[in-house]
Amino acid sequence: MKLIFKQKLFSWFDSYDIYDENGNTVFTVEGKMSWGHKFHILDSNGEHVATLKQVVLTFMPRFEMYINGSLAGSLSKKLSFFKPEYELDFRGWRVSGNFLEWDYSMIDSAGNTVAVISKEVFKLTDTYTIETENDSDALCALLVTLAIDAEKCSRN
Repeated sequence: MKLIFKQKLFSWFDSYDIYDENGNTVFTVEGKMSWGHKFHILDSNGEHVATLKQVVLTFMPRFEMYINGSLAGSLSKKLSFFKPEYELDFRGWRVSGNFLEWDYSMIDSAGNTVAVISKEVFKLTDTYTIETENDSDALCALLVTLAIDAEKCSRN
């Protein structure tokens, strides 16, 4: 499944629309006022399906991922010098990015690619393409992408 992750142009809080390759809205992400980043993910019917919440007062940025109200895992930024590395306590996946922090790969415990994330450059707002091998991994890949984008925004 291919998703296009696009930040809304004029939004008081971080809000995103997530489209499929045909331009249909698959998910809507609503940023909520809180100490640290907090996002609610709604499906195409407007039903709440997941939450991403930044854990504050940590040495390195950390985000918790909740699916249907239950803690599913977390993503933490690792100290690295040449390319971004993240510790992912989520489904046995690992994630790493390239030097410019535009492209990321998510790999499962067997070494198979689960998803590829690419940031589109020269766009007015943050825009990513998320390609997953299985449609069932789309929401999880979206949560990881949101955490990476929020971590990068916190540094700027």
